Amino acid sequence: MDKEAMQEAIKAQIKTVFDPEIPVDVWELGLIYGVEIDDNGAVKIIMTLTSPMCPVAGSMPMEVQEKVAAVDGVTDVDLSLVYDPMWTKERMSEEAKLELDMF
Repeated sequence: MDKEAMQEAIKAQIKTVFDPEIPVDVWELGLIYGVEIDDNGAVKIIMTLTSPMCPVAGSMPMEVQEKVAAVDGVTDVDLSLVYDPMWTKERMSEEAKLELDMF
């Protein structure tokens, strides 16, 4: 699988992870700050949470990591959880803002 196809497959997997308190996936919420794939299939993900006190802080990043690891061609997943810059609703996609009526 080429990098572009792998990127799309990774995005599709990430979009299956939802914040249990918000009916929108973590991709559309803007919680994923970056996804990089090296030539060997190793993936580096930088993500955040809506709040450092998020009740799923222990489980949601692991769920993202596990789902990305299942993508064909992915050899390793390194997920970094960051809080700088802090997440704001401006990071949300238009789709998420519509879903949550946050315009």
